[in-house]
Amino acid sequence: MTQAEAVRVAPARQMWPLYAAGFTTAFGAHGIAANLGGFSHDAVTSLMVLGGLLALYDGAEVLLKPVFGMLADRVGARPVLLGGLIAFALASAVYAVADSPGWLWAARLGQGAAASAFSPSASSLVARLNPAAKHGRAFGSYGFYKSVGYALGPLLGGVLVWAGGLRLLFIVLAVLGAVVAVWAALAVPAVPPLPKVRQTVLDLARRLTHPAFLRPTAALAAATAALSVGVGFLPVSGRAAGLGTVTTGAAVSVLAACAAIVQPRAGRALDGGRFTARGGITAGLLITAAGLGCAMLPGLLGVLSGAALIGAGTGLITPLGFASLAASTPAERLGQTMGAAELGRELGDAGGPLLVAAVATLTTLTYGYAALGLLLAIGPVIGLVRRAGGPRRPALSRRCRV
Repeated sequence: MTQAEAVRVAPARQMWPLYAAGFTTAFGAHGIAANLGGFSHDAVTSLMVLGGLLALYDGAEVLLKPVFGMLADRVGARPVLLGGLIAFALASAVYAVADSPGWLWAARLGQGAAASAFSPSASSLVARLNPAAKHGRAFGSYGFYKSVGYALGPLLGGVLVWAGGLRLLFIVLAVLGAVVAVWAALAVPAVPPLPKVRQTVLDLARRLTHPAFLRPTAALAAATAALSVGVGFLPVSGRAAGLGTVTTGAAVSVLAACAAIVQPRAGRALDGGRFTARGGITAGLLITAAGLGCAMLPGLLGVLSGAALIGAGTGLITPLGFASLAASTPAERLGQTMGAAELGRELGDAGGPLLVAAVATLTTLTYGYAALGLLLAIGPVIGLVRRAGGPRRPALSRRCRV
């Protein structure tokens, strides 16, 4: 059976393990991060230690995702996916067995390195195992399950830590990583690396600085920045307005739910030709910027409306950004592109909160939201003005307009 026939016969059977891999990395990242400070006093003895443990996971991803993306192109995405999932299970088992503060650092570093391997590999396989006409739907579904992982991580992780300590959460993650690895080994077909023309450093630099890569990657970074700011700072706004923890927690859940609901619908709309990737990304950035503007409003209205619009906007951007990258990238370079794009998302994840915090320190949190909102809106507004006033260009195919 050829790869094309396999895609037509059983796409769902092949895709579910990839969705599960996306859920695993999101659940593992947020489930532990949200519960380190409150339930691990023996390991987290100060805010500096907490910051170091949180940065360790993300730092490993920033450094290693492009490396593993290129490795996936060289040896095939499936072996890197399976190796990363097995490594994630082993790294989680390290702390589950040792249960000591020193091994917590090793476990988080190992988890981050492992996620750096299987996350871009999963994205690459989502593109390779689906025809171009279904990339929007496929990445929308992949993003949906990642969003579910982000949403359930703090809640379910908190329940597990409450019931059996941080060690129980690591045990669950070890089992989850192992189960998904076995599932992927059984269901995901071997997708051999494609022959490719030798690439120089200059060729790589040209490709990664081309607008076809920079535009969707910048949009993905902006979406991740806004999502991180919403999750981190909307509860702060809620508490400042006198809202309780249940209400502020519900606001974060609204954000995650909107992002999860919108992503598969946005992917289907792209595949159905109801809008272009560029148009959808522009709308998503403006919606996200409007959400940050709503977050400036006082009280419950500002928190909930901000959460809903940020979630909807980022949910619109994410599948369209990845579909654009897949459409503009040679199939033999998908791993490299997805790894580099994931690096952009990690930088946005760190840069958004830093920008808002810096502005809020000098002024107020309201101006922090405004600063990020303006940063997100300025690019789409300039693009709309140029397209409205400039000469019309020959039409490109729908999937190339990024």
